[in-house]
Amino acid sequence: MLKKSVFFIFFITTYLFTSCKEKVSDSLPNFSSNPILPGYYADPTIKKFGDIYYIYATTDNEMLASGAPTVWYSNDLQNWYNYTMEIPSFTNMPITNFWAPDIVKGKDGKYYLYFGNCEIGCNIYGYVSDTPVGPWTKLDENDKPVIPNGYPRDGFPSLDAQFFTDTDGKVYGYWGTWVHYNGGYAVGELDTNTMKDMVNSTNIPLEQTPNSFEAAYLMKKGDKYIFMYSGESCHDETYKVMYSYADSPYGPFTPGENNPILSTNEDKTTHGPGHHSVLQDGDDYYIVYHKHDYPMTRGGLSRQVCIDKMIFENDSTIKTVVPTMKGIENIVNSKVPENIAYNTRVTASSSYHLKSLEYDYNYMSEFAIDNNNATMWKAGDNSLPQNLTIDLGSVQEVARVMTQFEFASYYYQYTLEYSEDGKTWEMYSNKSNDQTSGSPMIDDNNVNARYIKLTISGTEKSGLYAAVWNIKVYSSLFDIPLQLKNKKSKIKPAIRSKNDMLIDLNLEGISKDKSNAVIENKGSIGGVFSIKGDVTIDTDDEGIEAFKFTKGSLVLNKPVPEQLAWNGSYSMATWVKNPEVSNEGEILASWCNRYKYRLANSYNAFAYNSGHYGAAPHLDGHFDMKYNNVPEANKWHHIVLTFDGVVEKIYVDGVLDNSQNMLLSSAIDNAKIIIGASDIGENYSGYISSLKMYDYALNENELKNLMKATSPKKN
Repeated sequence: MLKKSVFFIFFITTYLFTSCKEKVSDSLPNFSSNPILPGYYADPTIKKFGDIYYIYATTDNEMLASGAPTVWYSNDLQNWYNYTMEIPSFTNMPITNFWAPDIVKGKDGKYYLYFGNCEIGCNIYGYVSDTPVGPWTKLDENDKPVIPNGYPRDGFPSLDAQFFTDTDGKVYGYWGTWVHYNGGYAVGELDTNTMKDMVNSTNIPLEQTPNSFEAAYLMKKGDKYIFMYSGESCHDETYKVMYSYADSPYGPFTPGENNPILSTNEDKTTHGPGHHSVLQDGDDYYIVYHKHDYPMTRGGLSRQVCIDKMIFENDSTIKTVVPTMKGIENIVNSKVPENIAYNTRVTASSSYHLKSLEYDYNYMSEFAIDNNNATMWKAGDNSLPQNLTIDLGSVQEVARVMTQFEFASYYYQYTLEYSEDGKTWEMYSNKSNDQTSGSPMIDDNNVNARYIKLTISGTEKSGLYAAVWNIKVYSSLFDIPLQLKNKKSKIKPAIRSKNDMLIDLNLEGISKDKSNAVIENKGSIGGVFSIKGDVTIDTDDEGIEAFKFTKGSLVLNKPVPEQLAWNGSYSMATWVKNPEVSNEGEILASWCNRYKYRLANSYNAFAYNSGHYGAAPHLDGHFDMKYNNVPEANKWHHIVLTFDGVVEKIYVDGVLDNSQNMLLSSAIDNAKIIIGASDIGENYSGYISSLKMYDYALNENELKNLMKATSPKKN
């Protein structure tokens, strides 16, 4: 499947992710200040303009790290606020890649934003604004990139650009990814008059930056130029930060001592750290980087931003960074008062228990009030409404409630109620019809209360859980920097699961002499399947009658239900007999449009092959799910693929064979439900006696009962 997507030719060359199957139980250790942001963000660039700190980052955990272009800002490095920036789209194409952003303040006092994008070629594009948060204007109205793909030499991928302003005012750019395949990083000088033209660009020989992969970052210490970069694979625990140094911005660079200076620690609480920037505060330096979430989402692109101290031994030597859960000391005095909800008592309507081959972990209600961005409360399933109730211990003044939902870029509809006795409730804030995103969501009032109840009733995206990183309660108001507010979304609240059997394909009422006619879908969405290619009703060598697929498929004439969009739950269950199991293709069913985004996690299908996407293809080997034990050829098997919005699982004959944490971004627009093939072919060749699809995840008891009830029988 990867070979058939031109866009992903780059990703084929990266290391294939191999997940650790060691089961991890219970909850995380007691994290404190790391991660510093509540959500999934990567490739952070930290800057300070005036009295405000800004973090520009890739928005992670959707469509191959292709979330909204947002910025986080803070005046104390402790309390961060998220804002979705207004960035003009490309001609006839909205921006979905906002990768590894960087920002430069020009000599004209304006702010210049640069980021990588692979929608019309892997290039670096530039924008300008009078403020660090926009609104932004294109540097080139014709979408000419600042650093085009294939520059400074043919075939060189232009991504991950970072800019360095030298003491003489010159600005240098450093860029490149997959550099171990592409001959090393690139360096050039940015024309500070236009801020959109690179001159005197060349490649840095690979031997000057050993073990490199991506994420170049240059800084200066004394008279030395420190070239920092990330090595190995961003998808797993091998990711790390290394450095070289030189006497010139162009090098030659000499590998530094103590490499790698930041890597996965022994207890794995910091897993796969890298792609960083550096904050200087006086004579002190702090490294701001991303690491993988916990429990780790498949593919390693649900990353979180952390900060730790970085110490120089001398101008050309960096000590090994000790990654911590605590983060850094408070180097800026915060004026935010005490969070009176911290470590109080809390209850929830339900809490999610993640059980897979790798993890046994509870998203407990206590995680919502622990001031910890590494943990969150997540409801037991993705049904709504769900609620969370905080007991402050006594009646207190409540002036402000701040809620950090799982996804900052999408709205959650909710109410906040308050009570003195836990019995009689009054409305504190009603956002049950709101369509504005943000983090934190800020609700002000002036009441006396012991109990605060959050009830989540809707989400912008299908399948998203009621989930909260932190909910904080304050007895007094305080100033919030910048006072930015996102625009109201035009997207209506997502359709939720209806607990329906959507597809029911079986032989009941169908005779062989009608095998060329349309076939009725007996599931809730109705419709009929038309036969494309060679699909017949036949009897196998055991005397079992079934649909026989020979380079053919069944295509439903009904649209894919909206509850299957984005992160919608589903189950696909079938009895199949595959005479010969190949190492690719063999798609049992598909229901997504791979061309809508052409990005990993936006495509789902159900397969039966021996390759890396043997069970569930997602357009990239880092995210696909294989069979640990490929079902034996030429035998009947009951195979079930389930996804509950958190974990994807494959069962073979009632036994869990493989599982992985996932967040999907399913592209169902203009897609068809196809049985026996994908949207580009990849035909299944074998027998199917029945196939059912549900808009929720079957549990083990349900799928075992289904297996018994639908077992194929001889004529």
